[in-house]
Amino acid sequence: MAPLRQAGAAASVAYSAVSAPLVCFMSQPSLPLEALSQYFRSNYFPLTNKEEQELAQRFTARPVKRREFLLQQGEVCRSASFVVAGCFRLYAVAPGGKEHNLQFAVEQEWITDLASFYAEQPSRVYIEALEPATVLQIRQDDLLNLFTRYHTFDRNFRILVERAYIVLQDRLLQSISAPAEERYENFLTQHPHWARRLPNTQIAAYLGMTPEFLSKIRKDRVPKARRA
Repeated sequence: MAPLRQAGAAASVAYSAVSAPLVCFMSQPSLPLEALSQYFRSNYFPLTNKEEQELAQRFTARPVKRREFLLQQGEVCRSASFVVAGCFRLYAVAPGGKEHNLQFAVEQEWITDLASFYAEQPSRVYIEALEPATVLQIRQDDLLNLFTRYHTFDRNFRILVERAYIVLQDRLLQSISAPAEERYENFLTQHPHWARRLPNTQIAAYLGMTPEFLSKIRKDRVPKARRA
């Protein structure tokens, strides 16, 4: 478990991003648990029938209203959340009150403050629903129990967190070296499913620019697209 704990603290803000390029989005499943089972079948090592039964016993479905929080700053993150339906953002608030979006999550993505979840320390971020949503949640002790009893769970989540760390590192490098226009183009390329769902204000807070500057970038892209 040590590698997972070490990677978790570093990859909290990238945890939900790693599934998006890897999944084939499906029609809405009849049961929330089927969404999670299909997620593992599509992206990682598939689960046995017994392992899927363990999922049913340990994951709990939770409906979430728009603007409702899964987590607020100062709380300890007690559950890891898998998005069945809806859209979430994970964000931090600067001392001056400005909000900085660190991550988004839509269907078949995870949204969790791993640093708080594994270290059991107060969170420094918020997780908020941007749409009416449904999540599947598992508590830390139940997840660690699955890691101990079933190698498939341990291996799948280790790969998930490793990929999240890579996504986080890439984003940090972009933030210090890429101009705003390039960051936006990379966002469209890497996260088209987010771009289609989110308003400019949320995207701008993720890319580290004002909504007005993002609107200018979007406006400048139109003539370039026509020339191409």
